[in-house]
Formats: sequence, structure tokens, C-alpha cells
Amino acid sequence: MNLMSVSLYRAATYVGYPLIAAYLAVRKSRGKEDLNRFGERMGYASKPRPEGKLVWLHGASVGETLSMLPLINKIQELYPDVNILVTSGTVTSAQLMAKRLPEKAFHQYIPIDCMAQVTRFVDYWKPDLVLWLESEFWPNILSVISKRNIPLVLVNGRVSDRSFKRWKKMPRFSAQIQDMFVKSFGQTQEDADRLKAIGAKNTACVGNIKFASAPLPVDAEELKRMQEQIGKRPCWTAGSTHAGEDGVIVNVHKALKEKIPNVLTIVAPRHPNRADEIEEIFKKAGLNVARRSRKEDIQPKTDIYLADTIGEMGLFYRLGEAAFVGGSMIPFGGQNIIEPARLGKAVLCGQYMMNFREIVKRAKEADALFVAENESELALALTDLLTDQKLLDKKQKNAESFATAESNVLDRLMPQLAEYLAD
Repeated sequence: MNLMSVSLYRAATYVGYPLIAAYLAVRKSRGKEDLNRFGERMGYASKPRPEGKLVWLHGASVGETLSMLPLINKIQELYPDVNILVTSGTVTSAQLMAKRLPEKAFHQYIPIDCMAQVTRFVDYWKPDLVLWLESEFWPNILSVISKRNIPLVLVNGRVSDRSFKRWKKMPRFSAQIQDMFVKSFGQTQEDADRLKAIGAKNTACVGNIKFASAPLPVDAEELKRMQEQIGKRPCWTAGSTHAGEDGVIVNVHKALKEKIPNVLTIVAPRHPNRADEIEEIFKKAGLNVARRSRKEDIQPKTDIYLADTIGEMGLFYRLGEAAFVGGSMIPFGGQNIIEPARLGKAVLCGQYMMNFREIVKRAKEADALFVAENESELALALTDLLTDQKLLDKKQKNAESFATAESNVLDRLMPQLAEYLAD
């Protein structure tokens, strides 16, 4: 392991390119690649480079790209002439960015981490600054950026327990990677300390930019229409759920129904392309399902509203009085609890929140989050919330206060970036 280096990694990607191509072919067949824009994954641009200063922000997937939006808006507010290039690797994140990015900002897929593709990409776009909002470090991409003397800054860096152990086994490789960043900002002080321990030179913590996020957007007319359909029915939302949690939702809904016969459960899966599979599970359990993608209304008999569309979490979270955040009842690591909290919802999650450990700790300290050890605890907590208005009001208020307490994180970050953004 100690012999691993950037040059060895580069050689491995060169020799292993046929395997990488085969892997991409599998992803294509499973709908995980955008066939219309696949050239971007090979480093071919699908847009002309805008004139003037260009800042490139990269995030792996939906969570990172959404957390970029306040930062993008702040950069454009302070530096209106700057153009923004956003990259990510997933189809879902690209679809979201198409809806959310402001003017003078645009999306491209990140090229695969092979030298020919990466070099083609960087030499075409010639960014003036790269902001890396990603917990994965791609050595070829980062080395090409660094060798072009383009300032590379790690923003909202996170080093999980698993990653920390892995990088510590490869100190030489890790130090080479971290040395490519001119500055490294951890989400938490622990992240900043870990980045320093694995070789980062200039580390700091200004806070987690997820706290800077504005409330998720919503179509006000559609919200009103949906609220009228729900009426006075007690309602909760299970957001960003993953495979393995569908059965949990079934059991929780059935337990709730024993105490609250007219309860409505809204399920917004992290990957809407699983909707057919999820619907089948619910129907086999004897539940009545209405689907968003089929434009089906919520009827009095509807048990589950399957919210299988992209970019409408602001609607789905607003419709429920309480929100369970998925990816947390299975050992995945959780999803962003700040989004529903920012909307003033009572927030719940499972015990597997490794990706948000510091946020969860602070939310619990603020009495702004309930962590369920199992589905029975989740059902009991939801029953309490949906039958006790005083308790619900308290938890909703606590959640909103927690989510807005550090909304000034960008005011601490932007001065750190000023030297790279100013003319």
C-alpha cells in the first residue's frame, strides 16, 4: 500500500482502460449514464467556453450539487462577471442542475478519471479556479488541474472513518493528493484535522455550507392544490429513501394506521427509477398507492403517495408535518436532515447517519432530531408527533431554529476565496 503513488495510479488507469470502458457500458445499460451527453464523460464539451473568468465547481451527486447553489449565488452576487461551470457524475444531479442553476452557470458531466479524457476537459475549459465539493479525490483530474497551476480549493471536505483509515494506509499517495490543494476546508473541525493528518497543508473549518442552503423551492399553486387533496389528514414524508427501507415504510405505515386510521404517507425515493419496484412492494402489502409520475390524485383511500419525480422535494417535505430522512435505516450513511428542518418540519432518521455524524450530534443536542434505532421506535415517535400538536409544534420550531443557526457560513468562506476570485 505504501508504494501507491499518483504515477502508479495513472499507469493503472491507462492499462485498465478496457475494464473502465466495460464498466461504463454496464452503467449505460442500467440507465446510469446520460446517453445524449455521454461525450462529456469522455472529456468532449457540449457547450462553448464563455469568455472571461470561469470558476469550476465539482460535486459527486445530488447532495453536493444542491449544497453548491448558495455558494454559486454568493459568487455571482459578489463577482457578477464570473461564469460558473458545475460538474457532477450522476444523471439525477444533472437534471436538478438544469432546473436550478442561475444564469451564467451551466452543467457538464465530470470526465472519467483517465488522462486523455481529463486533459481534454481541462485544456478546453481552462478554469481560473476549481472548487472541489467532493469526498472522493480523483488523482488524474486533480493532478492535471494542479500541473496547470490552476488554484484548487477543497470546500466542505469530509473524511469518513472508512476513508481516513484507507488514506492512512497510503501516506505517500495521500500526501501527493492533498498537496495539490492550495486550501482545504473541512465541514467540521474533525474533518479539517483529518485532512491535515493525511497530508493537507493549509486546512481550516469555516462551517458546513449545507447550512447556507435556502429553503427548497416549491410551486406555490401546486402546493396549495396538493394540500387541498390531503385536507386535514395527518401526513408524514419519508424522503430520500433507499432500497432496503421500503419494507420499513410499509410496517411503519401499518403501525400508524392502527392509531391514526386516516394517516397518509408520502414516499419520495432517492432514486425515482425504482418506483415500479417500490409500488409492487407496497401493493403486495395491501396498501393503496397513488403515483406522482402518473399524475394520480390523493384520494381518501390512498395510503401511500409515491412521489417518484425529480426536483420536487420542496413540495413533498412541505406536505408532511414530520419528515423521515432515508438512507438511515440501512448502513448507507444517511441523507441531508437540514432540508426538512429548514422548512420547519419535525425531523426523524434511523441510526445509520455516518455521513452526517457531526450534524446529527448537534441536531440532537438542539432537540431538533429523533434518531430511531428500529422501525418500532420510528412508528412510535411518528404516532406521538401526529397525535400531539404541542409536541409537534415544539419539534418543528426546534428543527427550524437549528437549521438556520449557521446560515452565515458563506460570509466566513468567501473572504478565504477572495484572492482567487478578484481580478
